[in-house]
Amino acid sequence: MRKIIHCDCDCFYAAVEMRDNPALNDVPIAIGGSVEQRGVVATCNYPAREFGIHSAMPMAQALKRCPHLIVIRGDMAKYKAVARQVFAIYRDVTELIEPLSLDEAFLDVTNVTLCNGSATRMAEAIRQRVKSEIGITVSAGVAPNKFLAKIASDWRKPDGLFVITPNDIDSFVQQLPVKKIHGVGPRTAEKLAGLGIQTCADLRARSLTELVEQFGRFGHRLFELSHGRDERPVKTHRERKSISTEQTYSQDLPTLEACRQQLPDLLSDLEQRYARLDPAPAVRGLMVKVKFNDFTQTTVEHADPAPSLDQFESLLTIGWLRGERPVRLLGVGYRLAEEVTVQQLSLF
Repeated sequence: MRKIIHCDCDCFYAAVEMRDNPALNDVPIAIGGSVEQRGVVATCNYPAREFGIHSAMPMAQALKRCPHLIVIRGDMAKYKAVARQVFAIYRDVTELIEPLSLDEAFLDVTNVTLCNGSATRMAEAIRQRVKSEIGITVSAGVAPNKFLAKIASDWRKPDGLFVITPNDIDSFVQQLPVKKIHGVGPRTAEKLAGLGIQTCADLRARSLTELVEQFGRFGHRLFELSHGRDERPVKTHRERKSISTEQTYSQDLPTLEACRQQLPDLLSDLEQRYARLDPAPAVRGLMVKVKFNDFTQTTVEHADPAPSLDQFESLLTIGWLRGERPVRLLGVGYRLAEEVTVQQLSLF
């Protein structure tokens, strides 16, 4: 049985800003783009969350909820430098690290002999080092698999540690709300509720066949997770499945033609991003994302190993016709060949 630690820095970007300016500690702050540029909240501190502000919320809406919110543009170079320090502490414990983003990762410590092999003590040692050496806090979850470790790290946030032992799995999972399962979004949660399924205990009452009939392949995943089973290993490398870029416009693009005029700049940026991949995976498809001024959005894809401007224009037309209203955001991207494995994060 594995010993997995999931480490998640608390409100990471905001935590770095508060560390560097303690006057921000007790006031609501948000990191993200400006209202004028139609920015969104990348993250916010806990005082801001008391006003209902959360990641991905439009900054204009965040300021309506909290007029005295302090908005900070953010410094990605600084955040990456701090992340490298955090991950260096992780690597002092194990080399089996799966980064999920700048501020969170899975660590497999199954065969690590530090702290007499206690994953709980390793997690606490990591948290103490990050706090004392870097000046931010990390919440950690310890469990026999990735699914439970990730849930556990969120259980006592911020600055918390929660452990799910093998003997605890059954009782813990049965009372777990299904909305806590990764992949269960609002629509799936609504469908589950319509079937009378609110907890993993409710899921267990359904047969595998019934769940697969209702949810396809994800039904099998729901069945396994409702029993606390997750055999996924910690992967130090991940397959990059896509690469993309997007732009939010300060003024809505009123027509399809206005959207088309933005494509060359978007595709130029996409090509630059793609050229930085090493090795560069083969392209197997293209995609266009359109977000309208009412915040509804759609994505159109087409499989083709040789994308062209004409193809992107065709997908853009299809996407725009689904809403036929002004557009606030456009995105373009490539689907990449799955057999090429690349480093997930360019932190190191």
